[in-house]
Amino acid sequence: MSAGRLTGARLDHLVVAAQTLEAGRAWLEDRLGVTLSPGGEHTLFGTHNALLSLGPDAYLEIIAVNPAACAPARPRWFSLDDPAMKARLAAGPALIHWVVRVSGLPPAPEVLSLSRGALRWTLTVPVDGQLPMGGVQPSLIAWQTQAPPSRLPDAGVRLGGLRLGTPEPATLRAALDRLDLIDEVEVYEAPQPEVQATLLTREGPVDL
Repeated sequence: MSAGRLTGARLDHLVVAAQTLEAGRAWLEDRLGVTLSPGGEHTLFGTHNALLSLGPDAYLEIIAVNPAACAPARPRWFSLDDPAMKARLAAGPALIHWVVRVSGLPPAPEVLSLSRGALRWTLTVPVDGQLPMGGVQPSLIAWQTQAPPSRLPDAGVRLGGLRLGTPEPATLRAALDRLDLIDEVEVYEAPQPEVQATLLTREGPVDL
């Protein structure tokens, strides 16, 4: 991908991963007091998801390996094949990543054209499936069809804040500055990458 500046970028969705979709969905619904909407299957990566509106322009997905799917020919996205991620999710679901919407993505080895049902999009996915900067640097998505937030029921949940911890704060700030997102999130130094969000629900704030 080019190191040039991209304007008009904005949060598309948060990614919560779980050992199983059923366990992850139950965990999130219990914490937020809402019902998630069905998502679907991602054949290329052997995963499936469920979705939650965060307002008219953003959403949250909970994703897990689909036990009914064939093994993918390439590493699964979001580090789901990584032993460290598997050990992390064995302890419970976790907020692992965030994805930023842009108007378009130039062709590149890590830019994939993807689909799920009627949805069509391109997304940056490293060839090895690993999360960029351990999850704190966002993946980039460009929708060719109407994005999910416009299709999801409003559950009254909104994003109150996003915080990103990393051993390389200067590198992350530079990447976010190229996206004009440096003022949209809090970046702090931490021993290892961590993504934290506060969701505002009808019952009060919930930290993930």
